[in-house]
Amino acid sequence: MHYGGLPLLFILLASASAAEPASLIRIGPCQLDPQPWADGDSFPVIKPDGKPLTIRLYGVDCLETNVAGDESNARRLRDQRRYFGVQDIQAAQRFGFLAKEKTKELLSIPFHVHTAFADGRGDPKFERVYAFVTLNDGSDLAETLVRLGLARAFGVCRERPDGMGASEWEQSLQDLELQASKRGVGIWSITDWDKLPEERRELRAEEAELDLVQGSAKLSAGRTIELNTAARDELLQLPGVGEATALAIIENRPYRAIEDLARVRNIGPSKLEKLRPFLRIDSSSKTSP
Repeated sequence: MHYGGLPLLFILLASASAAEPASLIRIGPCQLDPQPWADGDSFPVIKPDGKPLTIRLYGVDCLETNVAGDESNARRLRDQRRYFGVQDIQAAQRFGFLAKEKTKELLSIPFHVHTAFADGRGDPKFERVYAFVTLNDGSDLAETLVRLGLARAFGVCRERPDGMGASEWEQSLQDLELQASKRGVGIWSITDWDKLPEERRELRAEEAELDLVQGSAKLSAGRTIELNTAARDELLQLPGVGEATALAIIENRPYRAIEDLARVRNIGPSKLEKLRPFLRIDSSSKTSP
């Protein structure tokens, strides 16, 4: 039997070689460390020992707020407003600031963080880790933001602190998003439903066009990327890798061999061979969370 052009045995062997995700560690109670650069899904916290930790929420994506002078973030904001079917990019950005303020409000009461310290950097210059945040009332911050229409269900997912599997939680977030859109809350209140299909079609077409023309990597000659620790923006330099694929690569970490990329959606045998020359796995990273 074959799956996506790969022998089933190869898929099973690749899956078997994958390291198990590191266990989540509960930290708290924590306090928010308000910073001007923080947004709804990425912010610094102060742990009980007084040390700082910058976290990126699992599973959700708030609209960008820090786009001045940052072409990558500006492009992401454009893609986000297309996803929500909003044509006015400044109107869309306002909901990024609303998400930031809501997160600040919700985290004004001490909360708990659950993390395995998996690298959650978008930009390689800044350190942050993926995490879940459990609010004082026991609810999940990511789910709350989606329910309020202040975030979309998009990003890296993993098993929740309560044991819910990654795939089930991803579906649950998508259901919450659907309910929020039906109620017309948050950014869904300014969605142009007649234009949304065309906006998303343009988004998909642009991503496909970029994949088609990116026959070579945007890397200097001889440079390789460490597969288990590369930030999102570094992975985006690989040939034919858009944001969805970059996040899928991060979601499936750690890798013991380059061949383990076969378990990542949208990476078939031909793409794997195109990526291979630009990737490496350092021995110290094979068991990284």
